[in-house]
Amino acid sequence: MSNLPENDVSPTDRGVSKEVEVGQTAGADLWFPSRRLPAPATLPQHLSSEVPPGHSRAANSSILPDQIILRNLSVFFCKTMSCSTLFSLKTPLFTSTTVSHSNNLRPTNYFVTTASLEVGVHSNPKPLLNENPKKTSEVIADEKKFVVGTYARAPVVLASGKGCKVYDVDGQEYLDLTSGIAVNALGHGDPDWVRAVTEQANVLTHVSNIYYSIPQVELAKRLVACSFADRVFFSNSGTEANEAAIKFSRKFQRYSHPDEKQPPMKFIAFTNCFHGRTMGALALTSKENYRSPFEPVMPGVTFLEYGNIQASTEIIQSGEIAAVFVEPIQGEGGIYSATKEFLQSLRTACDNTGSLLIFDEVQCGLGRSGFLWAHEAYGVYPDIMTLAKPLAGGLPIGAVLVTEKVACAINFGDHGSTFAGGPLVCSAAIAVLDKISSPGFLASVSEKGQYFRELLVKKLGGNSHVKEVRGSGLIIGIELDVSASPLVDACQQSGLLILTAGKGNVVRIVPPLIISTQEIDQAVEILIDRIPVLDQASTN
Repeated sequence: MSNLPENDVSPTDRGVSKEVEVGQTAGADLWFPSRRLPAPATLPQHLSSEVPPGHSRAANSSILPDQIILRNLSVFFCKTMSCSTLFSLKTPLFTSTTVSHSNNLRPTNYFVTTASLEVGVHSNPKPLLNENPKKTSEVIADEKKFVVGTYARAPVVLASGKGCKVYDVDGQEYLDLTSGIAVNALGHGDPDWVRAVTEQANVLTHVSNIYYSIPQVELAKRLVACSFADRVFFSNSGTEANEAAIKFSRKFQRYSHPDEKQPPMKFIAFTNCFHGRTMGALALTSKENYRSPFEPVMPGVTFLEYGNIQASTEIIQSGEIAAVFVEPIQGEGGIYSATKEFLQSLRTACDNTGSLLIFDEVQCGLGRSGFLWAHEAYGVYPDIMTLAKPLAGGLPIGAVLVTEKVACAINFGDHGSTFAGGPLVCSAAIAVLDKISSPGFLASVSEKGQYFRELLVKKLGGNSHVKEVRGSGLIIGIELDVSASPLVDACQQSGLLILTAGKGNVVRIVPPLIISTQEIDQAVEILIDRIPVLDQASTN
């Protein structure tokens, strides 16, 4: 069962209200300036929809003129131009207005899109592959030969996705309850996300942070408007966000103690926590096997039992702690939820000593828990919050949200990133945030999460290997008394993708937040069908 308090704060009550002027919510015109496109080039006769002299179109033909153009253009450019030539074209071959009946297009084996060649979205969600796609075994062999072996991958080569479904190179369909490890909150191929990305790609993809960028400022305004924060720093991932939070907290302590030779520089983290794999974030990650190959890591980190109020309070009161890092809901660690009393005790102790309270919501934030921010369920607010995974719907972005008191300590040059907060990823993030932050969307996540957990308890609760079903919203854990890997493998073979967590004995379920109740039913049926594999695993 979840440790989240019941009826403390409703998912639609944001807890913090700010009057911030935010631009148009749905329209892209605010940060996509209108531009005049060059006139489309004249098409060769064999690509035109016009009937050549001396010929006639069959009376019973149902193919629209624009379909002929699109199909022929696809074949023509795929077969006569190299990729580098096709994607280096500077003049539009035809504008989006050329294809006026794109909704009626029939699926074709050729699908071409460039920044200036706008081809309608195909209706077939399965991958439009090359005529001779590589087989799974070939891709796996190439990966072993050319890619550094840092991942223990499942033997699946995913090629495309639509909604909550993904498809491999062999055409196999899978119900995706991993969503790229809690990344694809809107599923695969969300039309508003696709539109935001393609429109921004046509305008401006990247500029240095030496210059101002409208999408970055607009995203920051939105994040401030819907959170406790006053300022935002952008990064490229959750790990990078936590690295920035480490630096910000130490800089804040130096700023707050200008006359002290040794201000508070130490950190507290907790058992089962995960904050990343770069050297600073790695020092805050509790798994010994993650840290030991790379020691010495950053010193000054104390790991305490997650939820231990007394031990946390005593060490914070020592006056040596720069910041406390804590996940309101631990994801990688096994889907453990904090209690309100625990988080409130951390908040009180930090207030009394000047330590900063940092919430890592990289996995549990942005609607995953049924609240926009997981900490809203407790009514406890941090000084700094890090987030990433679902923010840009699959593109790399992270963010560090800070209060004004923290921001005051940060100066020019204290931190930076070449790619962070670029126009493309920020436009994608605006599309994601505008959808996820709506009260109706959050309420649906909460309702579907409750339905999912109750169904799991009902269908699997009697199984001798199932110890507990826990979580909040659509971050769910099924704790087993044996390794979860055999069940994960068996489900994959039956078309269901799930993850492990904790010490390997927890099934982690983090589906796209748009999952339907029918898809939840389908997932549970596969779990019921395949859970007997645990009997065999337990006897081996």
